[in-house]
Amino acid sequence: MSQHKTIIITGTSSGIGFVLAEYFGKKGHKVYGLSRKHTESQYFKSIPTDVTDNEAVQNAIAEVLKTENRIDVLINNAGMGMVGAVEDSSKEDILKLFNLNLVGAVQMMSAVMPKMRENKFGQIINVSSIGSEMGLPFRGFYSASKSALDKVTEAMRYEVYPWNIHVCSLHLGDIKTNIAENRVRTKVSEPYKSVFDKVYALMNSHVGDGTEPLEVATYVDQLLSKNKWKAHYYFGKFGQKIGVPLKWILPQGTYENLMKKYNKLA
Repeated sequence: MSQHKTIIITGTSSGIGFVLAEYFGKKGHKVYGLSRKHTESQYFKSIPTDVTDNEAVQNAIAEVLKTENRIDVLINNAGMGMVGAVEDSSKEDILKLFNLNLVGAVQMMSAVMPKMRENKFGQIINVSSIGSEMGLPFRGFYSASKSALDKVTEAMRYEVYPWNIHVCSLHLGDIKTNIAENRVRTKVSEPYKSVFDKVYALMNSHVGDGTEPLEVATYVDQLLSKNKWKAHYYFGKFGQKIGVPLKWILPQGTYENLMKKYNKLA
């Protein structure tokens, strides 16, 4: 991106969000980071915001617009993971997950839309997961929440294109962050315990061996320089990205057998 832009990023207290905010701040863009707790950085302004609280979201955008006359980019990065068997998941945990991963992102998009529409320009990246394309074992509701966000993203592309506003899903593979510490972990009942423990250990090892967050930032930078966007972009290690086209072309039984082997279930 050659010209300096006003960029809002959610989930900037740590991990990918923090790295994104500092990366674009260092490049001279005006960056506002929204997360539940204040974050110290010389490269972006932190606005403590719970994105699941629509009043807080509206107040945060109003604060941005006190000093800015445009909002060029929104990166919906705030989110959480959830692990456990479908059978053991409670209504409360499911609603908490969807409230952040889906509703929070929608509230952010709705809040920036009036200014983007006024300026006839906007770029919105919804951070999704490669896992949104498939039901991952013991991460079924996480996959479902990100898949729901993907479908909302696809629908919104039709609705906002008359104002030169672009929206896409960025599906990430495993990124080296502290996501494992912040996951919702449901109670795991006895029938699932032994296999869950094996899958959970593998899951955490994949995160530990994941891609560095800075590589995500450079990829997003390239994405923002494009004039036209596809609906979906996939970023991660080849072994994870290949799972998406394989799901499209392989018979379901064959694909499930591959997934079982990948997740040490067979």
